[in-house]
Formats: sequence, structure tokens, C-alpha cells
Amino acid sequence: MRVLPRHQVFATVDLEAARSAVGAVRDPELGLTLAEAGMLADLRVGRGGVLHATVRLTTPTCPMREQIGGDVATAAGAVAGVTRVEVRFEAMTDPERMSLSARLRGGRESGHPFGPDSGTRVYAVASGKGGVGKSTVTANLAVALAQQGKRVGVLDADVWGWSVPQLFGVRRPPVALKGLMLPLQAHGVALMSVGFLVDGDEPVVWRGPMLHKAIEQFLGDVHWGELDVLLIDLPPGTGDVTLTLLELLPDAQLLAVTTPQVAAQTVAARVGRMALDARMPVAGVIENMSALVCSSCDAHTPLFGEGGGERLAAGLGTALLGQVPLDLPLRTAGDLGTPAMVAAPDAASVVELRRIAASLPVVRRSLVGRSLSLTVV
Repeated sequence: MRVLPRHQVFATVDLEAARSAVGAVRDPELGLTLAEAGMLADLRVGRGGVLHATVRLTTPTCPMREQIGGDVATAAGAVAGVTRVEVRFEAMTDPERMSLSARLRGGRESGHPFGPDSGTRVYAVASGKGGVGKSTVTANLAVALAQQGKRVGVLDADVWGWSVPQLFGVRRPPVALKGLMLPLQAHGVALMSVGFLVDGDEPVVWRGPMLHKAIEQFLGDVHWGELDVLLIDLPPGTGDVTLTLLELLPDAQLLAVTTPQVAAQTVAARVGRMALDARMPVAGVIENMSALVCSSCDAHTPLFGEGGGERLAAGLGTALLGQVPLDLPLRTAGDLGTPAMVAAPDAASVVELRRIAASLPVVRRSLVGRSLSLTVV
């Protein structure tokens, strides 16, 4: 049997083209390509056009391992001459992890990246009482925005009644990278919740200073990347977490969620008034459960009354952004762990939430009473 010279065996695959293709594969949690993150350790061509790729993961148990491997195989397999792709994984060394963590922070030693110069729109989604569907609204708005091409994050700040893990069907701990947590990814949305850090139904019994520190860490010690929109799911009421968010994110905009019911609208007005007193702009009101939609005849029944959203918007001097009906697909999707925006795209509730997401206003904070930096020329 004639054996080809080594240079003839390898000549059919352009190694640089393969390196470029594999290096462009993006780590879904880091938001960086393998080349940018220093994760492409080695690439070589074997006999018969077999490409051998070695990828360094941030942790040996990286939950994105299978996805990254599949993406590498797909990218490399498209290069002319490659007949098969074999992907091998290694873990980054501690110095490499430290270097990557520092790079992801962008030189920021402390604080968070959502200041007045940030390009991220931050919406704090609030309600006066529990049970009005605030978290469901938040989750589906986030997915709708992601489907519209936005880079979106959701911070579940309801540390006692967290529900983002359930709504998105994700229940694993985040990857920690030398003091920096990587948000979990689901349906195109970056997620962080205290529910990812505790076991099962373990209660969280934090108070004042602990809550403040936790919210600080969720904002500053999570690699959110370059987001277009960050939605913060607040706990109901006017407690410590809401006060902390008002302090840490003065440029955030409030989205108030209520049902048509007078009891829900009245207590939601207190949260809105609290925001206005702190000069936080109110982007608008969303009325959830505006009517019960019959799954058989499509009849709409105002189960919780009428007018709560309009009254709340008028009282806060803002707009009623939309009225979301209560239908079976919206409830079922939440129970199953898939946002209705994905599971039931044609449901009446989803159509309205999609419309609201596409028209979310941007309301700037007033400069009245605000310290301004002056430059002397």
C-alpha cells in the first residue's frame, strides 16, 4: 500500500480556516467566542481529514459542555476537507480562570455596570401584593424582547418567593469564576436567582443587611455582559429589597403590575408612590388577569373586576401599557417550566405581552435634585 507523504495527507484541510471557524464559536454563558475567552487550547488535523480540537472549559463540570462540543463540531465540519471532528475537553487552570474573570469585569473592581452611562435599559417590575402574576409577566416580557433580537437579562430579586427557576425550567447552580458568577441561559435570556443557589424548597431567611449585600452581588458579581434590557422581578410591597434597588439603581424605570381588582390596584399605588418619591421614573402600568378567557368559546369574563389598571396609571401619572387576559396556556406554561411566549405563541395573553414588549417606553429620571458633575474648561 502506498503511503502518502505527510504534507499531502494534511494539504486538504486549511488549518487556519478551521481555527477561525472554531474560534468563532460562542460560549453561551460567557457571551465571548472561544478565541476571545482563550478557550481554544489546540487544533490539529489528523489522517483522513480528521480534525482534533481541544477546548478549555471554565470548570470541569461546565453545564454547557455538550452544547459547546456540538457547536465546535458543526463549525469545524463546515470547513472544506474536514471529514470528522473529535472534541476533547480540559479545564482551565486557576491563573487562566483568574485572568478571564478580570477580563470579564472589564477592570471594574466593585460596583455594577448599570450606571447612568450604561446602554442597558433597566426595568424594575413591581406589584403591591403577591399573586398578581408579576413574575409571569416579567418572564414572558423577557422572552418576547429576546425574540425581538434584544440582549436580555432577568434578575429575580424576590429572594423569599423566587419563581424564575420554575418559570424558565432551570434548576442548577451557576458557574462561579473566581468571584464572578455566570448567569444561566434559557430561551435567549440571561437569568440569576437566589433559587439557583439553594436546594429545593429550602427557605431563605435573610434580613436587611444580608438582603442589601445579596442584591449588590447579583448586580455587580454576575457577568451580565452587554445587555440591552435588564428586567428585575421585585418582591411585592415596599420592603428592604425595593429600597435597596432604589438606592443602587436610581436610573431604573418602574413597571407596575396589578390586576383590575381594587385591592391589588390600591396596594400597587403605594409602590408607585414610593418610586415617585424617590424620583424613580414610572414607565407604565400593566394590568394582568384583565379578563378570564374561556378555552372553549373564547368568551371574556372580568373575573377580578374592571378598571384597576386605568385607575393605577391615572394615579401615578403614567400610561396603561396593556391589559393581559388570563387564559389556560399562560397558566399551564408556567407550571411546566416553559414561558408561554415559547409554548403558546398564539395565545391571547401572549399576543398582548408581545405587543407590550415591543412598545416598552424609555422614561428618563428627572435631573431635579440630582448631583451633576461639572467640568471646568
